[in-house]
Amino acid sequence: MAQKPSIPKGTRDFSPVEMAKRNYIFNTIREVYALYGFQQIETPAMENLSTLMGKYGEEGDKLLFKILNSGDFLHGMTAEEVATTSTQRLAAKFCEKGLRYDLTVPFARYVVQHREELALPFKRYQIQPVWRADRPQKGRYREFYQCDADVVGSESLLNEVELMQIIDTVFTRFGVRVCIKINNRKILSGIAEMIGQADKIVDITVAIDKLDKIGLEAVNAELAEDGIPAEAIEKLQPIIQLSGTNAEKLQTMRSVLAGSETGLKGVEECEYILSKLTALNNPMELDLTLARGLNYYTGAIFEVKALDVEIGSITGGGRYDNLTGIFGMPGLSGVGISFGADRIFDVLNQLDLYPKETINATKLLFVNFGEAETDFCLPVLAKVRAAGVAAEIYPDAAKMKKQMSYANAKQIPFVALVGENEMAAGKLTLKNMETGEQSLVTADELVEKLK
Repeated sequence: MAQKPSIPKGTRDFSPVEMAKRNYIFNTIREVYALYGFQQIETPAMENLSTLMGKYGEEGDKLLFKILNSGDFLHGMTAEEVATTSTQRLAAKFCEKGLRYDLTVPFARYVVQHREELALPFKRYQIQPVWRADRPQKGRYREFYQCDADVVGSESLLNEVELMQIIDTVFTRFGVRVCIKINNRKILSGIAEMIGQADKIVDITVAIDKLDKIGLEAVNAELAEDGIPAEAIEKLQPIIQLSGTNAEKLQTMRSVLAGSETGLKGVEECEYILSKLTALNNPMELDLTLARGLNYYTGAIFEVKALDVEIGSITGGGRYDNLTGIFGMPGLSGVGISFGADRIFDVLNQLDLYPKETINATKLLFVNFGEAETDFCLPVLAKVRAAGVAAEIYPDAAKMKKQMSYANAKQIPFVALVGENEMAAGKLTLKNMETGEQSLVTADELVEKLK
């Protein structure tokens, strides 16, 4: 027997039922984005590597899927050169393009490339797949969808406030209890400055961002490996383990960062966002260990965790003041969030939170008893569909048992039966597949019942 084909690790097939669930997620997020005035764009699956490299830090660069150049990519190189050249240099020579790692960097490229066509501030959303050459594990995939919303061309912190409201609205609609966490990269920069390690800000943020995953001891060990002195690590401990209310944490950090202008600016920004959200009854938690690994964040950073499911971050984002500067357009500030659709899919599955109507696509099946009956059903079927009810007719005059099994397999809630008696009366028998109840109805009554 031939071996079954397979798909790459870290990727998934989705059945019709699963796609119905995923579309529920995408449509919910899309509706909320539109509610807040965001417009949709799309960018290509692949970008020039020059666009992607150097934007995600050293770890991110390693996780980029690179695409071999078309044709003879070895042209002009001898066998000796290929054998003696490092893998990294070979990749740089053989690959000019790569699959996008996220949607934010392609968006920054889009803004710069189309800057003359855009009215600022520009509010866009984008729902597309991204790829990362990561080690597959629970909740972590090599191909997954992101659902991003960004605002560029405005430094107002009201943008951050609105993005947090979007997060709250989306998860309220999903019925998922979440914890929304906030921090500020300026606070983290101020902390690095106050412990005398300003040049180690990237190492510090990358390490403490792993606190939830690997624990305090492992974080401290990683900091030491990165060359941060024991005295500086010791000074970090009370900050990393800081507890209390948001107001208490801010008060403590105002004191700790008294000598850092950058750090105090971060405290001020967090205070503004939190105060506005508190007034709007959108609770958030200030978490000083939250760092978000991406190097391009410069201000407020956000992360969302589901409270009732053990899984990683399901939404994240932050402020980036200099991303478009990399593409020759300095001084354009932006802030954005990204919903992890694949993790949200897993969360809603585990909590069984999908509305029944999103999964049952077809609402009515017309049973096929033969040619004459089909001729009677087709105009009624057209009328039902015109009323916005999803319906279908079984294509073959198969045995009744087979057709009813089909309805059960697709979880179709209603079945219409038309035989000689129904045709003579100009009516249909409508069967409720859940209760077994049957009623004789006209075409108009059928539409009313189903609507």
